[in-house]
Amino acid sequence: MSNSPEMPPDGEQSQFVKNSVLYKEFLLEREEILKHKWIESEKVGADIGFEKALLDWIVKHRSNWRVKRQKEGRGQTTTS
Repeated sequence: MSNSPEMPPDGEQSQFVKNSVLYKEFLLEREEILKHKWIESEKVGADIGFEKALLDWIVKHRSNWRVKRQKEGRGQTTTS
């Protein structure tokens, strides 16, 4: 099975994904969810689990977090 002309080979494709903006945003969002999970688990004295932390974070914090990230992104310039 060959790759399509638009997609790089498997090794390069993996690196392409890791360097993509979308993947980097996913990792940053996941990090925030894990922090939220830790904080909320500490509050109740037990592990609340990833799914509960995820849903709670989405409802309470995701919109503000995204706005903050967008504002930070506008102030940055890429130098290559």
